[in-house]
Amino acid sequence: MTTAITLIILILSVIMHEVAHGYAANSLGDPTARLAGRLTLNPIPHIDLMGSIIIPGLLVLTGSPMLFGWAKPVQYNPYNLRNHRWGEFFVAVAGACTNISLAIIFGLIVRFGSTALATGGSTIFSPTAISLAATIAFINLFLGIFNLIPFPPLDGFTALRSALPWRFSISFAKFEHSIRSMGVISLILFLFIFSFILSGPFFAFVSWIFRFITGV
Repeated sequence: MTTAITLIILILSVIMHEVAHGYAANSLGDPTARLAGRLTLNPIPHIDLMGSIIIPGLLVLTGSPMLFGWAKPVQYNPYNLRNHRWGEFFVAVAGACTNISLAIIFGLIVRFGSTALATGGSTIFSPTAISLAATIAFINLFLGIFNLIPFPPLDGFTALRSALPWRFSISFAKFEHSIRSMGVISLILFLFIFSFILSGPFFAFVSWIFRFITGV
């Protein structure tokens, strides 16, 4: 799969991740994302220069084993959510659930398409289409699971904070605020630490799930 196609898949995947956050918030009563024009697959409102182009491009061009990126975060007002207890949790996990769902759908295409090709059966999917589906599945699986890591500003931390009892949630919120106050630097720092310490086991874990879904 060419570098350009891989990069396009990554950008579209992170956009769908953010759109899912917006749709979840809108369905729960907060129209912030909808009014901001973020409930669209048009990439222009979602593109973040650093997270959608520069960092993913550098990772692809340098042959990094970790491929990651992000779009402009979709804003929402938690006070508008009808479900005050679990609203933020559902909004937080919506993006990862979308990526993982896409990974399963395209992973099953790989599984059944590869099986048909190997046994000489009929299939509507060519080897090129199966290769493309495998790339889509792996990138979305990686993004979905990565975003569930419970460290701010990743969605996993927001989901964990929202699910905790109030007295614990307050402490987590203070920690999250201190990390988020660092802006994109906090995410870049986390990615740096992740790359040198956690990327090996994480990549192996994602690869195992990918093989489990696709059978390849």
